[in-house]
Amino acid sequence: MSAVPAQKPALHVRELTKAYGGTRALDAISFEVAPGEFVAILGRSGAGKTTLFRCLTRLIQPDSGTVSVGGQALATLQGRQLRDARRGIGLIFQQFNLIRRMTAIENVLAGRLGHVATWRVLLRRFSHADRQLALASLDRVGLLAQAYQRADTLSGGQQQRVAIARVLAQQSRLILADEPVASLDPEAAASVLAMLRAIAHERQIAVVCSLHQVELALEFADRIIGLRAGKLVANHPVAQLGPAERSHIYQAGIEAALLPEQPELAWVER
Repeated sequence: MSAVPAQKPALHVRELTKAYGGTRALDAISFEVAPGEFVAILGRSGAGKTTLFRCLTRLIQPDSGTVSVGGQALATLQGRQLRDARRGIGLIFQQFNLIRRMTAIENVLAGRLGHVATWRVLLRRFSHADRQLALASLDRVGLLAQAYQRADTLSGGQQQRVAIARVLAQQSRLILADEPVASLDPEAAASVLAMLRAIAHERQIAVVCSLHQVELALEFADRIIGLRAGKLVANHPVAQLGPAERSHIYQAGIEAALLPEQPELAWVER
């Protein structure tokens, strides 16, 4: 019987390094994320989480190291090839990044921007197939009944579920979620993370999610990656992350003073 080939990582980060002035925001970070895996990134403010996420989509260029998505090294791609690679990366933000005056389905259809002509997005003229995909995505997150409701009339938890539906319509193979539940109440936060985990497992989508709430990471993630002062200090399945490992991630240090979360490092739409 022939051996089953090993599954290619959805995300492979190797020796990723980025410095600002004399401070290393990322110091030779290496890890992999498998298809269908939900990984939580933990760390104090200034630990390097925002810089890591921006390097993962090449919104900023690392000083050294590589980021490969689906086996493609992003640094080697330019123009159309880079746009095609980014099309497979879905982004979910803390503040939802929805167009508030548009309906839920119109926001979800914005996820088709990388697949259809720009004029179709601007004029909201989508094919029947795209609209069916958007409705199916809203149905998956439990918002089919709100498809034609304006985004600004939805609750915070519902808006974040619209954002999840948008990356499903984008047909992402990797989802990067930057503090997606920071502005939600505990019940809505748990609901959003449970949905992300379920979607990751059932659709074999890799999810990398930065969180401040350790308890939520332990409840919903498959694996924890801990950053401290730009260094990777933990990379464990949740069951193996004991009190000592958690203390090491959040141990008081100098990173917050050296590398505050700067406004210029905030996420922007690509």
